[in-house]
Amino acid sequence: MNLLFAWRYFTGKKKANAINIIAWVTTGVIAFATCCQVLVLSVFNGFEDLVKSLYASFYSDVRIVPTQGKTFEFSPSDFSKLQKVPGIAMVSGIAEEKALLKNEDAQSVVQIKGVDSNFVRMSGVPADVIRGDFNTGSPDNPKMVMGAGVQNAIGAFIDNPLSSANLTVILPKKTENTSDPLQSLSEGNISPEGVFAIQQDFDNKYIFSNIGFVQQQMGIGNHEFTAVEIKLTNPGLTDKVMNELTQLLPKSLKVQSKYQQNSNLYNTMRMEKWAIYAVLTLILVIAAFNMISALTMLVLEKQQDIAILRSMGSDESRIRRIFLSEGILLAAIGAGIGILVATVICLLQLKFKFIKLQGGSFVIDYFPVKLLATDFLMVAGTILLIAVASSWSPAAKAARQTVTLR
Repeated sequence: MNLLFAWRYFTGKKKANAINIIAWVTTGVIAFATCCQVLVLSVFNGFEDLVKSLYASFYSDVRIVPTQGKTFEFSPSDFSKLQKVPGIAMVSGIAEEKALLKNEDAQSVVQIKGVDSNFVRMSGVPADVIRGDFNTGSPDNPKMVMGAGVQNAIGAFIDNPLSSANLTVILPKKTENTSDPLQSLSEGNISPEGVFAIQQDFDNKYIFSNIGFVQQQMGIGNHEFTAVEIKLTNPGLTDKVMNELTQLLPKSLKVQSKYQQNSNLYNTMRMEKWAIYAVLTLILVIAAFNMISALTMLVLEKQQDIAILRSMGSDESRIRRIFLSEGILLAAIGAGIGILVATVICLLQLKFKFIKLQGGSFVIDYFPVKLLATDFLMVAGTILLIAVASSWSPAAKAARQTVTLR
């Protein structure tokens, strides 16, 4: 009954044409803001999935690192204990440190990551090698696989042996306090065997070598690591495995999920997403002022209807619900149009990818989108809340109004 009155008031002719104009303008603004909100959330969802897929090949499912300091002792028996934990498929020891990579006069600060034989089978990096092979050599004959950005920075091209014959890597050593700064650095020769390309953050920063060579250069023992990386049989077991490892390992070690290994990136993406969502919500708040104006004018015009309803026994709550329904109807029509338009645009983008990214420096040349039911519910809930809040005052005024028939 309330919606029937609201629909008649919305579609029926009114004495003041301005009421219709304001009502349709309000509906249009709500539709525009709703469409923008759904589109923005869908694009951020698409980018989040894309970034996760790019980073998934680089970061391990679970990672063990020391709570303090750079390195920790992890014996073969400790590795055996990890392998017995249900859900763990493979374990790899890691020795990682910041280093200076030199090619004659060219040099670049890199992150050298020493890996063992298990790493090749548990990581997605070998599949991203675009030139050469993923060959890290041995401690006596160290080789490396570098990011495409590192290759360009130092001018070491593996298809041109003359440009990559004399590479030197300089690392800080784990030594006791010494008065000679040179004693705290190690220098070794290394030859490139492959180039990988994943994402700029990795391509411009990382090189991979064998763990024995990196441990020697860092001055640490064979059973000393900066991290232990774990591949799971099923990524859905992450929380369960992390809980078991937390109980199994000493307090001096902490366990990180794939998200926790790069929490800054994900937190930044989420903050940007909700910041833009909040800005777009302000458009809805502005539309709410139009809604208040339209409903206030409608209350003034429908004084006779209110009087008739009161004479027929309608109480204040009934009158209030009718005008609340009018505000909700305006919001629902606008939200429905906006969601429909946004859904059509997203589906067309998924199929034809017609909205392109500018610059051409990203891994894809179009805006990725992903529709989530939770986004639709959140947008609809936000609009409903704003509609009820903005309609309450005119509806309450209509309910309190005393009108006598003549």
